[in-house]
Amino acid sequence: MTDSQHKDQAEALGLLEDLIGRAKKAGADDCDAVFIKGVSLSKSVRLGKPEHLERSESRDIGLRVFIGKRQAIVSSSDTAPEALTELSERAVAMARAVPEDPYCGLADAEQLAKDIPDLQSCDSFEPDAEHLSNLASRAEEAALAVPGVTNSEGGSAGWGTYTVAMAASNGFSQAYANSSHSLSASVIAGEGTEMERDYDYTAAVYAADMESPESIGKSAGEKAIKRLHPKKVKTAAVPIIYDPRVSKSLIGHLSAAVNGASIARGSSFLKDKMDQRIFPEDINIIDDPHRKRGLKSRPFDGEGVAPKRSNLIKDGELKTWFMDLRSARQLGLETTGHASRGTSSPPSPSASNLYLEPGDLTPEELMADIGQGLYVNELIGFGINGVTGDYSRGASGFWIENGKIAFPVSEVTIAGNLNDMFANMRAADDLEFRYGIDAPSVRVDGMTVAGV
Repeated sequence: MTDSQHKDQAEALGLLEDLIGRAKKAGADDCDAVFIKGVSLSKSVRLGKPEHLERSESRDIGLRVFIGKRQAIVSSSDTAPEALTELSERAVAMARAVPEDPYCGLADAEQLAKDIPDLQSCDSFEPDAEHLSNLASRAEEAALAVPGVTNSEGGSAGWGTYTVAMAASNGFSQAYANSSHSLSASVIAGEGTEMERDYDYTAAVYAADMESPESIGKSAGEKAIKRLHPKKVKTAAVPIIYDPRVSKSLIGHLSAAVNGASIARGSSFLKDKMDQRIFPEDINIIDDPHRKRGLKSRPFDGEGVAPKRSNLIKDGELKTWFMDLRSARQLGLETTGHASRGTSSPPSPSASNLYLEPGDLTPEELMADIGQGLYVNELIGFGINGVTGDYSRGASGFWIENGKIAFPVSEVTIAGNLNDMFANMRAADDLEFRYGIDAPSVRVDGMTVAGV
């Protein structure tokens, strides 16, 4: 982290502590405040020419005040002293007018994060537009060099950093900074009505950890070529292999189903499944907010609580919900340190670095005994019922015959129920940390592929 970022954090905490003092003076019993400063830069090229350049900077402050069991939240981008006074008075007036919430309130002192670990979450390297243009151009050139690639949707590179500071009347006052670097290429193969597109993408906290532009471009081009001349398939119940770039969505559905707010409302299909086996015995799913250089790492959550590594699924059994203070109080449990928040809304539970541990088989071994099946590498639409677990999504990918990829497939729908899908899931050994929610290739037996 640079000296400038250290200075930003110190200034932000001073601003928040001043705001809390103003809110208490205005009549708040308790309060907390968050400050988020972000800077981002992105550059895209298409067919070797610059297409898009965007830089954005933002500074937002949010204040939450409590009067008894009533709370109100206000936000602003104006941090002038007179604006902070007005913000505080408005928040207190709102809190006096809203209904009581018996579960709202700040964390107790013993719940607060005290030891702030070094998560290596911020890269000091700040690229300029020329550097990003070079990355995007190299990725696109590598993609266009793949035989059969006929057009490009462009290469794009981006960078961003943000500072998060939080202070509260319970004594909490901490800040941290995150950074991200990204690169993608998207190209088209084929001609006329026989065209297909595909892409590849890399993202990391540190620029040095990204894949090279040449490998991203080449991969995007090769993926597009493989999709040419897709066929239709007949409706059947077959095993499905999910590519890692879509298998992560299954872990995302699990994350939504174990969200403490949904559990407290009784609106999740997993609401009665605590300590029950919902996956095969060899499945383990971890949430690790302290993973070094993790895309979603954080030293404290949105309520100042110390988060910790948790076994969401251990040996196939569901072991915890994702909870913030409010949902934990409603459920009669302890927060798990999973509160997230912005400047204009109250905290709510969400995962950090969530991932499915890899299995022992290669993706090829995972599909070796499949006579007829589908390998999915793209999902379309969102047909998920969080109450029942019913699952239906458009998909494309490749048909599997006798344990091998046979031909590309498009315009199919895959359907099942997440209870059954989780119970019949097997994981391959190809886990990579690329998205923040990550999974290796997975196999799910017994699903329906709706074709012609």
